[in-house]
Amino acid sequence: MPDTWIRPEDDPRGQLPSGDGEKATLTSYLEHYRLTLEMKCEDLTPEQMGTRAVPPSDLSLLGMVQHMARVEHRWFRLFLGGDPTGRRIFDDGTGGFTEITPTEEGVASAWMAWRAEVEHARRLWEEWPEANLGARLPDGHGDTLTVRDMAVHMVEEYARHLGHVDLLRECLDGRTGQ
Repeated sequence: MPDTWIRPEDDPRGQLPSGDGEKATLTSYLEHYRLTLEMKCEDLTPEQMGTRAVPPSDLSLLGMVQHMARVEHRWFRLFLGGDPTGRRIFDDGTGGFTEITPTEEGVASAWMAWRAEVEHARRLWEEWPEANLGARLPDGHGDTLTVRDMAVHMVEEYARHLGHVDLLRECLDGRTGQ
C-alpha cells in the first residue's frame, strides 16, 4: 500500500481556520490548497522536484511551484493590486513550467518567490472588504472580472494543479494524497 502524506489526526490542514461568509470560505479553501502544495513537495531532492514524471509533458513539481508563484503574482499583485499590465514573473511562455533549475538554489528560489507572492496576496486579500467582492477589475485584455471571480479562479487553479501534483509525486515515490 502506498504511503499517504500524513495521518489524518496529524494533518495541519485540519488546524486552518474556517469561518462563516463568502470571503472566509474562499480564504479557507485557498489556504488549504496552498498548504497542500507545500506538503506534497516536502522531503524531495532538487532532482526529484525537477523530474518530469509524466513524459512527454513538461510538468514537474518545481515547474508547478513556479507556475503557482506566477499565478499568485498575476491575480493578486497585478490585478487585485491594480497593475494588470505589470511585469510578470516566470514568464517563459509556458506559465513557468519549462524553465526550471533543479538545484538547491533553483528550488529555494522558486519557493522563495512563491512564498513572497502568497504573503503579498494574503495582505491584499485581508484588506479587501467582503462587501466589495463584486467589484470589477480590469483583466489586462480590455475586459473586467469581479474580485469574487478572481478568488474562485485561484481556488480552481490550485485544485486543478494539485491533481497533477498528486500524480507527479506518486510517480516519484509512490506517495499519494488524501
